[in-house]
Amino acid sequence: MAASEQRKKSVWSSLETVIGFDLRSLGLFRICLAFVVLADLIIRMAGITAHYSDQGIVPRSVLAKIGSSPFYWSFSNLSGEPWVQFILFLLAIVITLFLLVGYRTRLATIATWAMIISIHNRNPVVLFAADDVLRAILFWSMFLPLGATYSIDSALNTSPNLLPKRVWSGATFAFMVQVAFIYMWSAAFKTKSDLWWPDGTAVYYALSFDQYATPLGQLLLKLPQNLLKLMTYGALSFEWVGPLLMFIPIRNSFFRCVAILSFIFLHLTFGLAFRIGIFPFLSITHWLPLIPSEVWDGLNKRLSTPERKGLVINYDADCGFCKKVVYLLRTFLILPGTPLIKAQENPDPTVYEDMQRINSWVVEDWQGQRHFKWEAIAYICSLSPVFGFLAPLLRWKPLMSIGNKFYEKIASNRRFAGNFTKPFKFRPLEVRSSPPIALSLVALLLLAYTSVWNLRGFIKQSVARKDAEGVWVEQLDKLLSKKTFNILDPLARVTRLDQAWSIFAPNPPRDDGWYIAEATLKDGSKVDLFRNGNSVSWDKPTMSERDQLYPNMQWRSYFISLYRATGKPLYPYLGDYFYRQWNQKHPPSKQIENLTIYFMDERTAPPNQKQTVTKKEIWTQSGSVN
Repeated sequence: MAASEQRKKSVWSSLETVIGFDLRSLGLFRICLAFVVLADLIIRMAGITAHYSDQGIVPRSVLAKIGSSPFYWSFSNLSGEPWVQFILFLLAIVITLFLLVGYRTRLATIATWAMIISIHNRNPVVLFAADDVLRAILFWSMFLPLGATYSIDSALNTSPNLLPKRVWSGATFAFMVQVAFIYMWSAAFKTKSDLWWPDGTAVYYALSFDQYATPLGQLLLKLPQNLLKLMTYGALSFEWVGPLLMFIPIRNSFFRCVAILSFIFLHLTFGLAFRIGIFPFLSITHWLPLIPSEVWDGLNKRLSTPERKGLVINYDADCGFCKKVVYLLRTFLILPGTPLIKAQENPDPTVYEDMQRINSWVVEDWQGQRHFKWEAIAYICSLSPVFGFLAPLLRWKPLMSIGNKFYEKIASNRRFAGNFTKPFKFRPLEVRSSPPIALSLVALLLLAYTSVWNLRGFIKQSVARKDAEGVWVEQLDKLLSKKTFNILDPLARVTRLDQAWSIFAPNPPRDDGWYIAEATLKDGSKVDLFRNGNSVSWDKPTMSERDQLYPNMQWRSYFISLYRATGKPLYPYLGDYFYRQWNQKHPPSKQIENLTIYFMDERTAPPNQKQTVTKKEIWTQSGSVN
C-alpha cells in the first residue's frame, strides 16, 4: 500500500514538474503581455478613421462581402463614427493598464481578451499572424492566476494562506499545448509545399518578399543558396522539434531553458529580418510562463544582499493611504519579505517620535540609519533589482527639492491623497497549486476542441489542394465535416478559437509588387495618391518609400490582401477614401476627377532568375461611388 502511494505521489510530482508554471513567471508574462497589447492598441489608434470607421477603407457594410462570419461579434460595430471608435480604444487601453498593474487581474484579462477580439472582428482585412497568436494567448491566459505576483492584487492580499510557488492544472497544460500548436501546425502546413521540402527555397522566397523586407533581410538574401536551403531545413525542423523540449520530464528545467532561449533567438532574428510588427515581441512573451522556478530561486539568492535583507519600512498606522502605498512599493520595486511595520507598534519608540517630528515615514537601512521623505523613496528605489537605475535621478538635487515638496504636500493632505488609492481594496487572494478540477476540465475540453479545429483545417486544405492521398484522409475529412462537428463552429467563431497558423505556410508569398494610385485632377495634372500627391513614377519604391506607404503592419496586411481574392470588394471603398482624404485638403481646381489604381506585379522569380514586372490596371473610378 505504501509503495502504491509512493508511486502515485511520484507521478503527480512529475506531472507538476512538466506542466507547472512558477507564479513569478506568470507575473512577468502578464506585464510583458500587457505592454505588447498596449503597443498594438497605440499603433492601431493611428488608423482609427481609416480602419475602424465607416469613413475608412472597410466600412461595416462591406464585412459580409469579404466573408466575415456573422458570429464575429464586435463592440466597434455599434457605430461607424470615428469618435466612438476612439472611446472604445481608450477603454481598451485603460483595461489593459489594469492588466499591466494586476488590478482585478482575472476580470482585466477577460476584458482585454474581449476588447482585442472586438477590434479584430471589426476589420479582419488588417489582421496578420500576430493577431491570431494574441487572441489564442489571451484566451488561455484567462484561466491562469496572472495576478498572483507583481500586482496590486498580490500587494494588497489579506489571505493568511501562503501562495504556492508553482501552479499546475489543465489550463497550464492547455497553454503549453497551444504554444506548441503555433509552431507545429505551421510546420505541418509547410510540409505541403515543395518550397520547404525538398526544394529548400522557402527562406529565399520569404526574404525576397519586399512587403516584409528589412536591410538585414536583404543582406541575408545575398547568402549562397545552399546556406539559405540549410536555413530552410533548419527552421522547418526546429518548428517540429523545438516545442517538444518543454514536455521532456527528465531535467525538465534544463530543456525548458533551452527551448526558451532558442525561440527567443529565433524570434529576435525574425524581427531583424522581417517587418512583422509586434509578432517577435509577442512570440517571445508567450514563452515567459515556462521560466523554471530554479531560475527565479537563483536570482533571489544573488539578490539577497545584506542591504536588501536589512531594509525596514515604518508607516503611520492611522493613515490608510500610507499603508497601501508601502505595500504597493514593496511589491512593484520587487523587494519581497521587506518588513512593513506600523511606527506606533515599533519596539523602538524613537521611530514613532521621528515620524511625528518630521511628518514622514521612517525607512531604516541595514546599518540602522534612517531615511525620510523623498530621500527615503530614493533609497528604497536604489535597492530595487529592476528600478535601481532610477536612484541617481531621484537623488538629483533639483528633483530632490521638488520631491520633498511633493511629499510634504501629500503628507499634509493624506485624506485627499487617499482618494487615489480608495478603489484599491485590501482583499484575500487565494491561489491553489492545483486549481479546481472543474476549471481544469473546461480548459481540457476547450483544448480538445481547438485540437480538432486545427486538424480539420489541415485535412480540409490537404483535400482541397490534393496534397494528400489515401482512404484515411478522405474518411477523416468526411468525419470532421459531419454535422456533429459543424454544429460547434459558432463556438470557435465566438471565442475566436478558429485558428490557422499560416505565416509563410504552406508557401512564403510570391505575389510581390507595389501600387500606383494615379489621380487625374480637374486642372489636368496627374498625381500619385500613394506618394502624398507627388508626380507619378512607375519605378520600384525604395525601402524607405515603402515604409512611408505602409507605416504599420495593418496597412501592409491590407494592401497584401487587396491584390488577392479577398480584396476585390474593397476597391470602391478605397477609392472613396482617397477621394475624401484628398478633396478635403485641396481647392476645387485640384479636386480629383478620376482615379486609376495599378498594381506593378513583381512575382518573385526562382533563384538566379530575373525578376519581371507587369503593369496591371485593377480599378478605375470617376467620383465617389458610395
